[in-house]
Amino acid sequence: MGTIRGYVEGIMESLGFSDYWTTVSAHFVMVAIAVILSLVSYFVCRGLVLPFVRKLTIKTSIEWDEKVFNVRTMRAACKIVPAIVIWKLLPHIFYEYPVFEEVLRRLTAIYITVASTWLVITLIDSMKKLEGEHRTVVEQYFHTFCGVMKIIAIFISLIIIVAIAINRSPLTLFAGLGATSAILMLVFKDVISGLVAGVRLTSNDMLQKGDWITVEKAGINGIVEDITLTTVKVRNFDKTIVTITPQTLVDDTFQNWKGMQQGEGRRVARVVYIDFRSITIAGEALRKELISKGYFTEEEMKVAANVGSGGARKGASDGRKHPKAGRGPVNLTLFRNYMERYLSTHPAVNKDLYMMVRQFEATNTGLPIEFYFFLKEKEWVRYEHLLAGIMEYVYAVIPDFGLKVYQRYSDR
Repeated sequence: MGTIRGYVEGIMESLGFSDYWTTVSAHFVMVAIAVILSLVSYFVCRGLVLPFVRKLTIKTSIEWDEKVFNVRTMRAACKIVPAIVIWKLLPHIFYEYPVFEEVLRRLTAIYITVASTWLVITLIDSMKKLEGEHRTVVEQYFHTFCGVMKIIAIFISLIIIVAIAINRSPLTLFAGLGATSAILMLVFKDVISGLVAGVRLTSNDMLQKGDWITVEKAGINGIVEDITLTTVKVRNFDKTIVTITPQTLVDDTFQNWKGMQQGEGRRVARVVYIDFRSITIAGEALRKELISKGYFTEEEMKVAANVGSGGARKGASDGRKHPKAGRGPVNLTLFRNYMERYLSTHPAVNKDLYMMVRQFEATNTGLPIEFYFFLKEKEWVRYEHLLAGIMEYVYAVIPDFGLKVYQRYSDR
C-alpha cells in the first residue's frame, strides 16, 4: 500500500496539484483500492471457496457435514472476510489521521463481532437439523443446549461490542457483571425458568418432538412441532398452532398419547344405556329367532339356556317357590356373550389385550353396558372409522335381542 501511495502522489505532483490535493487524492485512491479488494475477497470466497466446500461435503460418506456446512452457514462466513481485509488495510491508509482511523477501526471491529456472532448462531441452527423427526431424549437435550449456546453467544457479543465502543477490555466488563447479576436474573427470568422446565420435561421423558399431547385448559390437542427454551409449539388437528411455555406443562397436567402410539393398540371404552323395561328372560321364540339369524347355534343356545336356568333349578330344590325357574337365559346376557364373541373374532380388535362387555351400576337413564377393547389401528381417522363401524353394528343388533337403547323423550 505504501508503494501505491507513493506512485499516486508522484502522478499528482507531476500534474501540478498542491500538497493538500495530492494527499487527498492518494487517500481516495487507497480507500477505493481497499473497497475493491474487500469486494473481490467476498466474491472469491463465495464463488470459489463456498462451492469447493459444498462439493467436498457431498463427496464424504458422513451426513452431518452437509447439514452443518450448508449454503447459509458458508455465506455467513464469507461476510466476515471483507471486514478482515479492511481491518488489515486501515493502518496503511489513515495513519496520518489517527482519530479517523480509530473510529473506523472500532466500527470495523463491531461489524466483525456481529458477523461472527451471526455465524455462530447459524452454525448452531444448522446443528439442530441433525435431529430426527421425533427427537430422542439426547436430541432434546442437545436442542435445549443449542438454545442456551445462542443466548450465551449473543450475551458475549454484546459485552464485546460495548467494550469496543468504550475502548475497554472485555475482561474488565465481565469482572463487573457480579454486581449486576440480580438484574440479569430478572431480565432472563423466563429463559432460566424455561430452561429448568425444559430439562425436567426431557430428563423425565415427559415430552418430545412429534408427541401427540392434549392440554384441555389451553385448548391444545395436536402434535408437538418444536420445543425451545421458552415455548412449546403444538399444531392442533384443526391446523391451528398453539404455543405454551414449558413451565406451564410442568406445573399443570397434560396428556401425552405416546404410550398409545407406541403400544399394541388404542383403547375403546364406549357405553350404551339399555332400557330396563326391555331386559327380560329370553323366551323360546326369541331363542329360535336368534338361532335362525345366526347369532348362536343350537348347541350354544342350549348351553346358554342351561347356564341361565341353572341357578333357578338349584334354588327350587330347597322347597321355595320360584315361579320363573327354568325359563332360560336373560336376553341381556345373551347379548353380552354374543358381543364378546363378535369382538374376539373381529380382525381389527387386538385379542392379546383386555376385551370385555360389562355392566356398570344402574342409573336413572338406563343400565350402562360398556364395550371395552383395543383396536390395532392407532391412526386417528382409520381408528374412528373402525370404531364407528363396530358401534353402529352394536346399535343395529340390539333390537334382535329384544333390547332397547334408552332414549330420553321430551315432556312436550
